[in-house]
Amino acid sequence: MSEALIELDAQYRQLREECGLVEWPGRGLLIVSGSEAAEYLQGQLTQDVEAVEPGAWVYAALLDRKGHMQADLRVLRPSEGSELWLDLEPAGFEAARRHLQMYKIGREVEVSDASDEYVLLSLIGPRATEIARAVEATRLRTDGGVDLIVPAADRDRVHATLTGAGAVEVSPEAAEILRIEAGQPRFGAEMGTETMPAEAGIVEQTVSFTKGCYIGQETVARLHYKGKPNRHLRGLRLSAPAQGGEVLRLGEKEVGTVGSAAVSPAFGPIGLAILRREAEPGTTLAVGEDGVTAEVTALPFG
Repeated sequence: MSEALIELDAQYRQLREECGLVEWPGRGLLIVSGSEAAEYLQGQLTQDVEAVEPGAWVYAALLDRKGHMQADLRVLRPSEGSELWLDLEPAGFEAARRHLQMYKIGREVEVSDASDEYVLLSLIGPRATEIARAVEATRLRTDGGVDLIVPAADRDRVHATLTGAGAVEVSPEAAEILRIEAGQPRFGAEMGTETMPAEAGIVEQTVSFTKGCYIGQETVARLHYKGKPNRHLRGLRLSAPAQGGEVLRLGEKEVGTVGSAAVSPAFGPIGLAILRREAEPGTTLAVGEDGVTAEVTALPFG
């Protein structure tokens, strides 16, 4: 095993058994303020933004009128008051910023880009909640631990405090292995501007069916109540390591592309992809042109 893989394996075990500290470069942060901020976002996003309590957050999507995703995001109300923070993947940030700036005309709403003012740190592992108590920061509880939104000026101090409390710095690549194992799609990898929430398997987490209208609602509701998506998020058990973007074929037919791939210490080479309906769990696909194969599996891995 190469030195790099040995190090990645050690980081993976830290995330599984103790607590790893991950910094995510390039994340975007929009701050939406003004007396109509929540009402405005309520009509733009898939989630019930007006119901978010201070200190809480929801996962949401921004869609086009045909129900395709333009971005996914976490909507946080950091404190009492009208201000809302939107945490976004780099791939969807610019489209979301432009959209929200364009449609706010005539409303008491301001949309500010605060990406350079804050950094996103993740504490992942069994000790994450305990170690997060060592710092004062804006917290988002996650399935794997706690995310912290920290002023960029405080980054070094917070890093030192967290590592002093027992967290060990690990790479985003190590954390990505856990994401893939859990079957959690990421915008810019599995999900893109041609993806509908139902295809990515995120409707339950991102969509409110009891709130008022939002852009793309008709398509989302029709597919949820009356239809079946033509594509589904699936896991791939690979015969050898693969790369994101490689074409997946069932016989001569292209059924999707690899979204993310990694070598898991627990499961070996694995990946995620949104595949056409006929590529059901148990099906074997050809990956790229080098003889690698993938067994389609349900998610999560395990």
